Amino acid sequence: MRDRNDDRAGGHTAPRSEYCKRCPITEKTGLQHRLRSIFIVSLFTVTLLTLAPASHAANYINNLGAVTQPNFRLLSEDLGSALSYKPLTPASPLGLTGVDVGVEVTDTEISNTATWHLVTNNTSSSLVLPKIHIYKGLPLGFDVGAFYSAVPDSNIRLWGAELRYALLQGGIATPTIGVRASYTKLQGVSQLGFHTTGLDLSISKGFALITPYAGIGRVWVNSTPADVSGLQAESFSLAKYFIGADINFAILNVAVEADKTGNDTSYGVKLGWRF
Repeated sequence: MRDRNDDRAGGHTAPRSEYCKRCPITEKTGLQHRLRSIFIVSLFTVTLLTLAPASHAANYINNLGAVTQPNFRLLSEDLGSALSYKPLTPASPLGLTGVDVGVEVTDTEISNTATWHLVTNNTSSSLVLPKIHIYKGLPLGFDVGAFYSAVPDSNIRLWGAELRYALLQGGIATPTIGVRASYTKLQGVSQLGFHTTGLDLSISKGFALITPYAGIGRVWVNSTPADVSGLQAESFSLAKYFIGADINFAILNVAVEADKTGNDTSYGVKLGWRF
């Protein structure tokens, strides 16, 4: 009887490596190891993002009654910079089946520190936001995205969403150009109703594993004090500029970004899983 491992005429046994390549058990084990590695990295990253803001002083916005109208305007400008939408992704669309899930953190340096200290009763000069972010590709060059943030040791809760469209889908020699509409809303601060809307134009071009991108836009801020006497609502717009890079490692990608909205600068990093 011919040996079932005999894969060629002459009775020679096929190399074990050939069977391993086709073996479903081997493929399944490799996938399990890959998923386990992703889970470990995810858990480690989420832990870092959760603990990092804890090293800063508490950022409870609970003393609006202590500021004047001009100072409230300055506070609103700082919040507009920190809480407006940060894309942390290039302009290129994900495609119909594409999904990008990531954890990220942004750190905004507050310009008007005296007002910030007065309102939050601490001496920190930055606002760190850990976020969970998800993007989903749609047909015809559209993408949608959303995030949620809950700042530890603070009453700041923030969520936002975007709709992006690729005006020009890039190729080997051409970049991708996209337009984005965005929205963010602050929650958890009883003394303040706050939301932003944004519109920006971005460009990106992939080179091997890295995709640099840059953009310019406008952010509209609506800041309304609640149950605080002597303060009126503020509505205004801020110029927005950003530059970043997305680095892909198979299904794992890392994005870094610098953002200048109004007078404040933010720096962000995202660890994502794209599939």
